[in-house]
Amino acid sequence: MVTPASPFVDLVIALGLGLLVGLQRETKPVTAAGLRTFALVSVGGATAALIGEWVIASGLLAVAIIAAVSHYASSQRGDGGGLTTEVALVAMFLVGALPVLGHDRLAVVLGGGIAVLLQAKERARSIMERLGTPDVRAIMQFALLSLVILPVLPNRDFGPWRVFNVFEIWLLVVLIVGINLAGYILYKFIRGDTGALISGLLGGVISSTATTVSYSRRARQDESAAPLGAVIVMIATAVVLVRVLIEVAVVAPGLLGSVAVPISIVLAVSVVLSLLVWWRVRGRVEEMPEQKNPTMLRAALVFAAMYAVVLLAVEWVREQAGTAGMYVVAAVAGLTDVDAITLSTAKLSGAGHIDASQAWRVILIAFISNLVFKAGIVAVAGSRQMLTRVLVLFGILAAASGAVIVLYP
Repeated sequence: MVTPASPFVDLVIALGLGLLVGLQRETKPVTAAGLRTFALVSVGGATAALIGEWVIASGLLAVAIIAAVSHYASSQRGDGGGLTTEVALVAMFLVGALPVLGHDRLAVVLGGGIAVLLQAKERARSIMERLGTPDVRAIMQFALLSLVILPVLPNRDFGPWRVFNVFEIWLLVVLIVGINLAGYILYKFIRGDTGALISGLLGGVISSTATTVSYSRRARQDESAAPLGAVIVMIATAVVLVRVLIEVAVVAPGLLGSVAVPISIVLAVSVVLSLLVWWRVRGRVEEMPEQKNPTMLRAALVFAAMYAVVLLAVEWVREQAGTAGMYVVAAVAGLTDVDAITLSTAKLSGAGHIDASQAWRVILIAFISNLVFKAGIVAVAGSRQMLTRVLVLFGILAAASGAVIVLYP
């Protein structure tokens, strides 16, 4: 809606944004439009909005035609580049109209964003050079999971105890895959020779289990890699607890206050242990192992099925065997993955089926179980020296978790 009381302010905002984007275009050696052109176009958009909506449409068409003719003429002369400047002109006409229509903040955000985006050309090109075809495929697969599949799924409860909701289940799949993908993309930019701290942090974000397998195999092939491998596995395991807090905050924000303290106590112990062992190997660097694409559809379907089974198992056992049965399910589910039991427990607690004290205890029991599973991986795939170190670290961490479960109110 037009605000007649402030037309001059709106025009000044439009002019300022046009000058900002035009200033950025002036830094280019050859450009179809610069400081004055962008200022005039954005002010033209604001003026058109003051006159009427039909003038906005007419003005937009005129700017688009001018931009197209300019691009054609530049191409004929052989000094034309891409369409970036011409498209920016059309966009800034619309941005100029926004303040008059009552969207001052949106105009500032969009105008500033366009200027930053235009300036980021070299950085964007550098990013694309670092990302190969498989990495772009991973991002597109995540888009498939989140932007194509998710919106068409039914958002309603069904099944036993009405605990299943296909939309919510897939939304949590998107959450987990998104966390893993973030770590995977960071790995692509940091890959190469890295220290134990970075390797452990990235490994925990992508997959602490896969990290344990990779460095266990490396330690078996080279005994000297055992100390560094144990440190990286320990750091990756600490990151699991950070993931737990993030997942609870997303699924059941009201539960976070109750879960944060006991989980943070165990996290603090794991951080102290990680820093103590990292300090001894802090100067060593090693090439990170190749990481797998975390956005594969099959992996997402497996996690969705795992989460659904755990969700049903926890609810069924809760009714049949009470708290003790839930802890058994947590111990079994946590053997291979902590995410599924964390998400299912948070969901049921958020729905009022499990109280907060049971919820965080279930999560910690699953975490202890996962420690046992990873120690087993090291025993099978790693070296004896690495196993000894991991058993000491995991033993202390499991004891601390058990103490919190028993002693914390």
